[in-house]
Amino acid sequence: MMTNQINEGLTQRELAEAIRNATTEVFSTMLGVELAAGEVFVEKEEAVPASGVVSIIGLAGAWVGSGSLSCSASFACKMASHFLQEEYSAVSEDVLDSVAEITNMVIGNVKTHLENRLGAMGLSTPTVIYGRNFQTRGARNQEWTVVPFTLGGERMCIQICIVPNSECPEKSQRAGFPIPRLLTV
Repeated sequence: MMTNQINEGLTQRELAEAIRNATTEVFSTMLGVELAAGEVFVEKEEAVPASGVVSIIGLAGAWVGSGSLSCSASFACKMASHFLQEEYSAVSEDVLDSVAEITNMVIGNVKTHLENRLGAMGLSTPTVIYGRNFQTRGARNQEWTVVPFTLGGERMCIQICIVPNSECPEKSQRAGFPIPRLLTV
């Protein structure tokens, strides 16, 4: 049971719930598949070399950090096949683009959920890494809230590391276009 406070205003349980809800909603709506969520955990250790696909998106604003989706190459092909409704058996540009777009939707939904409490945040463009025996890690040894999911016996993880922005002392208004004001004369 996870209740650790990330910082004032956000617990790891709340972040994990936002990740779980956003991921299951995107996969159900956009891919037409139901994922099984696993046990949430916190990762602080150095990453071990891995193989597969990782898509990373930065968060910036009142709170800053990163979110990522990591999976095997076969899981990435499975996602792209459902998303694009075309069969993919090997990683291609379409598969990597699909992983980036799905990451954008999942982390974007988490961001939208959190903004009402934490203030405005923006998303970077996704960066997708594919290969064998590579390592990803943050610049600082921060804690990542990780939610694993399974589909057809394969595992995918969505993880987020987020902390208050020390250079942004006030919670700013929700990001997006300003609300237009009507002038009456």
